[in-house]
Amino acid sequence: MASDDAPSAYDFSFPAIDAGEIHLSEYNDKVVLLVNTASMCGFTPQYTGLQKLWEDYRDEGLVVLGVPSADFGGQEYSEDADILDFCEVNFDVDFPMTTKQSVRGEDAHPFFKWAEAELGSDQAPKWNFHKYLVDPNGNLVASFATRIKPEDDVVVSAIKEALSGS
Repeated sequence: MASDDAPSAYDFSFPAIDAGEIHLSEYNDKVVLLVNTASMCGFTPQYTGLQKLWEDYRDEGLVVLGVPSADFGGQEYSEDADILDFCEVNFDVDFPMTTKQSVRGEDAHPFFKWAEAELGSDQAPKWNFHKYLVDPNGNLVASFATRIKPEDDVVVSAIKEALSGS
């Protein structure tokens, strides 16, 4: 749990893929599932499950946030417009997405550095489609490895628990 003076997810922002800025503080009192994505990965079909979670739970307060990255195998387009087009055309994605970001190492976006510091290096992304769950207070409450699909019970249960405030 973050104290009043400790960083929380709400301290971070990302450039939006379709212009502007995504301030995580805009999602105060919501649950955020933040996922590093890639368009040309064997796990790319997880976009289907992410979109379904967004559709099923957004009215209850879930935000799915896609963070494209080419950090693992260079499996992302170089242009943000190509990423957005790919996601919309192939998976009907309409949840918020950021511009392409680095998610590991010295060049990692500050959110990912914070998440690793919060949960430990064993919970840092090891590949595309790593998922972080942020509760309505901006606390990082769970991390799900690449192989755990968005529709898996462990993810859905954690989302429901965070949404209920339990």
